[in-house]
Amino acid sequence: MAKKTKTKKPSELFRYHEKPERIGAINPVEGITIGEAALVLLNCVYRDDNHGVFLYQGDCLEVLDAIAAKYPDGCFDMIFADPPYFLSNGGITCHAGKMVSVHKGDWDKSQGAEENHNFNRAWLERCRRVLKPNGTIWVTGTLHVIFSVGYAMQQLGYRILNDIAWEKPNPPPNLGCRCFTHSTETVLWAAKSEKSRHVFNYDDMRAVTGKQMKTVWTMSAPGSDEKKFGKHPTQKPVALVERCLLASTNKGDLVLDPFVGGGDNLRRLRETGTTICWD
Repeated sequence: MAKKTKTKKPSELFRYHEKPERIGAINPVEGITIGEAALVLLNCVYRDDNHGVFLYQGDCLEVLDAIAAKYPDGCFDMIFADPPYFLSNGGITCHAGKMVSVHKGDWDKSQGAEENHNFNRAWLERCRRVLKPNGTIWVTGTLHVIFSVGYAMQQLGYRILNDIAWEKPNPPPNLGCRCFTHSTETVLWAAKSEKSRHVFNYDDMRAVTGKQMKTVWTMSAPGSDEKKFGKHPTQKPVALVERCLLASTNKGDLVLDPFVGGGDNLRRLRETGTTICWD
């Protein structure tokens, strides 16, 4: 009889057993300059040199241009991107049994299909430039944005590896009752090019589920413990970020999040012994 494989939680796979030591930590933003006319002046708001974690405030397009100029061959092994969904157009949703607005700010308002796609092409083009030749990118989104992201990836020369369906067990109900309840988000995983020899830690993924992992991931939305630093409406669960990291990075890899927002997931990962940049 075959021995049953014991499944492990992602946090168990990521937790450090000893205090990590960083040798020659790389900060790719160190020393770069952006013009005085920048929308947001570049400002380092948090850094942890022991774990190689650096958090900057700035306009991601301008900062990515500066990084690409400094590293023409790329410097990141993986990118995790949670871009604007363009949902702030007067819609409503249900939260804790109450009808609430989905408005997050003017930055999240749709400018129309063409302009939304132009924005997605702009940041994806820059992300591709800062990826190493064998690097990969993960992008989350709903129906409002993910099809544009996928098309832009194909236009720019990425190789789409998988489309992950993140299933939410307890999604908010559909108040309009005119369509199905939105219970999933899509996560696209792509390599920089058709020639990329991307990292995929198959055995680690199998250890999570006890069998070959499928492309439907059932995970609860962030709970109150993950939202103690703020309550962003499209915040991703730590388990989702952990799994993406575990699947496609190795020890010593450098990871970028160009839309980190309030940094809730980064802080939670640090609390559980996990870092966005591996040690």
